[in-house]
Amino acid sequence: MNMKTFIAVILALHPFIYAQTDSTEQKSLWKHTLVTGVTITQVSYTDWAQGGENALAYTISVDGKSVQDRTETNWSNSYKFAYGQTRLGSKGLRKTDDKIELESVLTYKLGATINPYASATFKSQFADGYKYFDAAGTKTKISTALDPMYLTQAVGAGYQPMTQLKTRLGAALREVRSDRLYGFADDGTTPAIEESKIEGGLESVTDVEIKIEENTLFTAKLEMFAPFNNIDVVVIRSDNTISSKLNKYFSVVFNVQIINDRSMTARTQIKEGLALGISYAFL
Repeated sequence: MNMKTFIAVILALHPFIYAQTDSTEQKSLWKHTLVTGVTITQVSYTDWAQGGENALAYTISVDGKSVQDRTETNWSNSYKFAYGQTRLGSKGLRKTDDKIELESVLTYKLGATINPYASATFKSQFADGYKYFDAAGTKTKISTALDPMYLTQAVGAGYQPMTQLKTRLGAALREVRSDRLYGFADDGTTPAIEESKIEGGLESVTDVEIKIEENTLFTAKLEMFAPFNNIDVVVIRSDNTISSKLNKYFSVVFNVQIINDRSMTARTQIKEGLALGISYAFL
């Protein structure tokens, strides 16, 4: 399983969606959303008696979804991209955000709440990542563009008891690809350094979307993967966002991401961000 396989799975879903559907009907069934965001923070000092350091930070994000909802099937495709950097004083630019996330889920409607599905997901990053050791900027590269890559394919059953909540559980194949220099795919129990690791296991994905106020939305996604050969070691990814739209163009976004993946680190990773920026919905 690799990138070609991932693309093949997405394309393989195509005939099931479009069978016995003319082009006019296909177009009318698709619903697209595309929201972009830009946040910029800049501070500059000249002969400032109280002291301080020049600073520049920015983040660019794209969040989109394309859904085709038919009587028999629902095909949901989502894509999230984000990239951000910051510069403090003379320390140079450092990455603060880097995300590539693609997901495609085909659900066959058998009943009102429980339905079978097939899915494919891809997660990676755009640019090099570094670990910094001191204020002087001593660093070492720990990741690079499209390294690591996480690809997951699954089949199972989905459950949606209400509009705001949907969850799915299935059998999955998860592949991690990474150069031996970075070791994200390495199996520590073998003497060799692997560049690809494929595991079969159970996948659980839960999505929540709650409108708190007219202009405030809470979204959360909880992903869990438990490999069959080590079922008690669960990979957990949680992405939680509260976004409040101040007006047509400006919004406030608070985001918390939690990752517990022992192949990356023994510690639970937590990332928190609060941003005020420009947000525009193209679709």
